[in-house]
Amino acid sequence: MTRINRRHFLKAAGAAAAAGMVSGCAQPQHLTNQSSRKQGKSVIGLVVPKMDVVRVAYIGVGQRGYGHVKRMSYIEGTEIVAICDTHSEVLERSAKFLTDNGKSKPALYGNSEFAYKDMLTREDIDIVIISTPWKWHAPMAIDTMNSGKHAFVEVPLALTVEEMWQIVDTAERTQRNCMMMENVNYGRDELMVLNMVRQGVFGELLHGEAAYIHELRWQMKEIEHKTGSWRTEWHTRRDGNLYPTHGLGPVSHYMNINRGDRFDYLTSMSSPALGRVAYARREFDAEHQRNALKYICGDMNTTMIKTVKGRSIVVQHDTTTPRPYSRHNLIQGTNGVFAGFPNRIALESGGRGSFHDWDEDMSYWYKKYDHPLWVKMGKEAERNGGHGGMDFLMFWRMIYCLRNGEPLDQDVYDGAAWSVISPLSAQSVANRSESLEIPDFTRGDWLSAEPLGIVES
Repeated sequence: MTRINRRHFLKAAGAAAAAGMVSGCAQPQHLTNQSSRKQGKSVIGLVVPKMDVVRVAYIGVGQRGYGHVKRMSYIEGTEIVAICDTHSEVLERSAKFLTDNGKSKPALYGNSEFAYKDMLTREDIDIVIISTPWKWHAPMAIDTMNSGKHAFVEVPLALTVEEMWQIVDTAERTQRNCMMMENVNYGRDELMVLNMVRQGVFGELLHGEAAYIHELRWQMKEIEHKTGSWRTEWHTRRDGNLYPTHGLGPVSHYMNINRGDRFDYLTSMSSPALGRVAYARREFDAEHQRNALKYICGDMNTTMIKTVKGRSIVVQHDTTTPRPYSRHNLIQGTNGVFAGFPNRIALESGGRGSFHDWDEDMSYWYKKYDHPLWVKMGKEAERNGGHGGMDFLMFWRMIYCLRNGEPLDQDVYDGAAWSVISPLSAQSVANRSESLEIPDFTRGDWLSAEPLGIVES
C-alpha cells in the first residue's frame, strides 16, 4: 500500500506540476510584479521645471474634449496651441469657441487617424490632453511622452495589463508626467472626506466601497459619432468592470494606495447580461445592427479588492439597469463611516448623535472640514462647471502644479492601478471568480511614498 500510495502521489504531483506550467504559460507576461524591469527612475513625486505659460494641445474634442477646451481657456497661464480630431465638425467647433472668446486660433490637425503624430512633432507644446475612444489612450499617451511632452489621459488609462506596464515604463524612461484625469477626486464631497480621513475622524480605515452606477443604455442610439458609437461595443467584448476608476480613485486616496498601502489581489463576478438585449429589442428594428450584437458584459459587476494592509474594497459597475446614479463613495473606519448618494455620516466619537442613526445634514461637516482647495476655488469651479465644478478644479490644480514646480496629485502608478481592475476583473469572471494578483506598478516604491497631503494652494 505504501508503494501504491507513493506511486499515486508522485503521479498526481507530476500532473499538478504540469498543470502549473501550463497555467503559468497561459498567464499574461505582466501579471507578476517582477515581470518588468525599470527602464528609468520612479516618477513618484515627479517635479518638472516651472512653466510660466503651459502650452496645451488636444487629441479628441468630440464631447468630453470640447468641455476640456472650454474650461482650460478660463485658466490663467495657459495657451491652447493645437487641436486634433478626425471629425472636422467638432474640430472647427472648438476653434470657433476659442476665437469667439478672444483667443488665438489653434493649429488644427485631423486628416487621418494618425494626424496626432504630426501634431506631436511641434516644439511649442508642453502638455497634451487625450480624450479619445479607450483603445487610443495607451498608444497616444506613449507617443506623447516619447515626443517629450506630458500626457493627460481620460479614464481609463489603458485597456490591458501589458498596456499599463508599457505606459509606466515610458513615463519612467522619459521622466514625463502621465496623469489619468480622474476628475472625481476633485469633487467637493470627495475632497472633504479626504480631509476628514487625514484628520482621523473615522479612526483606522477598514473598508471602502466604490462604484460607477449610471444608466447609459441611451448611448446605444449614438451610431456614427459620440461616445455610444464606440463604447457600446465594449459590452460585447468584455465581461467585467468596464469603468472602475470614478469610484475607486477617491477611495484609493483615502486609503493611501501606492503611498503606504497597495492593492494586493481581487476576485470578481458578474450578473447575467440581459438589460441591453432587452433595450435593443425594444428600441430598434429587428434588423438594426444593435440587435445583431451579442452582449456579454454582466449588467452588474462586483469586484472585491484586498490591500496589502488587509483592508477590503468593493467596486461595482452597472451602466445598464434602471436605477439612480451612484458612486457609493463609502469609507469605514474604527470610529465610524461616511457614505455617499445620499451623503450621510455616523460616528461613535465626535458625531452629533448616536452612530446607530445617520447624520444627513452636511452643512455642519462642510463648514468644519471643507478641503482648502474647495474653500479657495469652489465658487470659481462651480461657475465654470464640469460635473459640479470638479472638472474645472482638476484642470486648475494641474496647471497650478506645472506652473509652480510641484508634483501632480495623481501619477502614472495611480492611473495604472485603478484602470487595471478592468482587465483583471474580466479574467476573474471568466475563471469562476478566481483570485488574481494585482501588479505593483511602483515596483515596491509604494512602501516609502508619502501620502497625498491636504494641499493649500
